Amino acid sequence: MGMGMGLQEKYKTGQRLVELHARAVAAPAEFDLMHLSWDLLPGVFSPSHTASTALFGEWLPYPLAGHFLEVGSGAGVISVNAALRGCAQVTAVDVSEVAVRNTRMNAARHGVTKRVRTLKSDLFDALEPDVRFDAIFWNSSVIEPPAGFVYSNELERAIFDSGYRAHERFLLDGPERLARGGRLYLGFNSLGNFAALQEISDRAGLKMDLVAHATRTSGSYEVEFQLLALTRVS
Repeated sequence: MGMGMGLQEKYKTGQRLVELHARAVAAPAEFDLMHLSWDLLPGVFSPSHTASTALFGEWLPYPLAGHFLEVGSGAGVISVNAALRGCAQVTAVDVSEVAVRNTRMNAARHGVTKRVRTLKSDLFDALEPDVRFDAIFWNSSVIEPPAGFVYSNELERAIFDSGYRAHERFLLDGPERLARGGRLYLGFNSLGNFAALQEISDRAGLKMDLVAHATRTSGSYEVEFQLLALTRVS
């Protein structure tokens, strides 16, 4: 089962997920999620194939009238939802150009283009140095591939994090991007390497609090999804 898998078995599960998403988005499509319809471009992670986007989208405490940042926006469901739920400004970043276009399409589809800014960015790289956010969220690429893994397409970046380097950057650099009283949120699940995440969190001087969790069946295995809030240890 997902919650008892070893790292190699989790990697194989990740490979199957990449194949599933590659087959599912061979052409522009639409999907329904969170009571709305969305556009999906080829090469973008499909939120309809796992429970993560719907769960995190409901659990997140969006900062009313605040500034929300989504890292890895993909099709843009969370970012658009943040705008629809009262965020005054949303910044959506993704390392994939096609994902940036997809987020922009869905912001236009749901009438929130003026409040959703989209940027091609590897985590925080393309952001202005002085911009700060009331909440930062990443539905992270939780599966850790074996040493020597080389990315071959953008979908793999939505599922795998080699050496947990992206998690390290998110936890070390993210707090510096928060406004006073802001919070860092991580969407995680039991296919990830929680021990590695805990080590990075400790090194970053952060404590992790569980905001919400739920177990869902995906194929023949169960996955526990967790929304984590990370704050500096006082």
